[in-house]
Amino acid sequence: MCSDFCKGAWNRCIGIRAWTASQKRGNSFFTDGAIRFAYNGLEDIRAIIPKITDEEAEKIHIPSYSEVDYHGDLMRVTNGQSDPELAKQLVTKSYQTIKWMKEQGVNFDLIYDNQSFLKDGVYHFWGGLPVKTEDKGVGLIKQLNARAEELGIEIWYESRAVKLNTENDKISSILVRQGETEITVNTKSVILACGSFEGNKKMRSEYIGAEWEAAIVRGTEFNTGDGISMALEVGAVRYGEWNGCHSIGTDAKAPKVGDFTKPGDIFKKHSYPLGIMINKDGNRFVDEGADFRNYTYAKYGREILKQPDHIAYQIYDSQVRPMLRKEYNLEEATFYQADTIEELVEQLPVNKGQFLNTISEYNDAVQVGEYNPTEKDGKGTNGITPPKSNWALEIKEGPFYAFPVTCGITFAFGGLRVNSNGEVLNTNEQPISGLFAAGEMVGEFSTKTIQVVQD
Repeated sequence: MCSDFCKGAWNRCIGIRAWTASQKRGNSFFTDGAIRFAYNGLEDIRAIIPKITDEEAEKIHIPSYSEVDYHGDLMRVTNGQSDPELAKQLVTKSYQTIKWMKEQGVNFDLIYDNQSFLKDGVYHFWGGLPVKTEDKGVGLIKQLNARAEELGIEIWYESRAVKLNTENDKISSILVRQGETEITVNTKSVILACGSFEGNKKMRSEYIGAEWEAAIVRGTEFNTGDGISMALEVGAVRYGEWNGCHSIGTDAKAPKVGDFTKPGDIFKKHSYPLGIMINKDGNRFVDEGADFRNYTYAKYGREILKQPDHIAYQIYDSQVRPMLRKEYNLEEATFYQADTIEELVEQLPVNKGQFLNTISEYNDAVQVGEYNPTEKDGKGTNGITPPKSNWALEIKEGPFYAFPVTCGITFAFGGLRVNSNGEVLNTNEQPISGLFAAGEMVGEFSTKTIQVVQD
């Protein structure tokens, strides 16, 4: 994660932001703040959340999530495609980095609502993702800005970096445009942390596919690939899965780009493992219970985009409705409700006969077993395609609910090649002296991965 260079750079930085302080921010502002890292149990968690009292700790069960667990999850969900060197750096430095963030004034909280279940008076955390930044992404940005001010770091707003300059194969300066004025800032090093190209429709279409023009941009519209382009101009090499991206199922009525007046990730819809998803033709198209949503939501967004009109409907009955995540209860949530499944389907612009047939076939295929949403319970279906491997309950108790979802893109997987110190590499796999990259810009680090920062 953070290299020693990045850690030492705080007191000699100029931060250049191509937006105004009051109106526009980066993708971190929109996140729910969940951060994945390796830890040995509750005591490691309490070291970064010291406000957890002994009394509270007695009501918390957090199993260890070791470096082996983290690395295994990372490689499993990427089908072994993550760069081995970068994967090792991420995993082995993850807890150390969280502690360093704490030292810099970033506070953390437990994720009670989405990552734990209350059982016999004890909160059982699951999935290796129990911690988020205080007040989500909004709080993260606020705390980092406060730390920057405390350290005397200058932040230039409405200042767009447009070109990197080199001398003798070393970064020498960066050209910055402020309105009609161009300023050359002499520097020995530049850290590019300005996102991928998910906000650029042309690049999405060119590299990921024409259908991605229809995707909602979940975060800032200003991540348009400028940093990547500047780096390529000075000899950086493309790396990662340029035809791939991270995406999710999000409310079909969500804004087309991130709405800064509604901070946090409030439009996602991630309780689909408790129900089923059906497209406009009336067919299921994924195994909703293949795994915990932590490990499937990023790839299921792509599957939703493939459906007719890029839309699907998450279907739930009253058995599971109280279990749905908090975002389903917000006033921004779009949904349909009816006392019978037939009345529900009448409200939807779908192939009604096939829709009802799919639900009937699903109900008939549900197998007996103990239903337990805190673990992969094996309570699945038999004889239908796709199957539902876990958490299969018949949809039979009204009222019934349908939540329309579409695809929201988070970031593109294509980026730059870096080494474990964050140094950008050239076509000869040698560092470009003075050029560093972080976050979404790093290729083959986040390819198909579970979310490390965003939830």
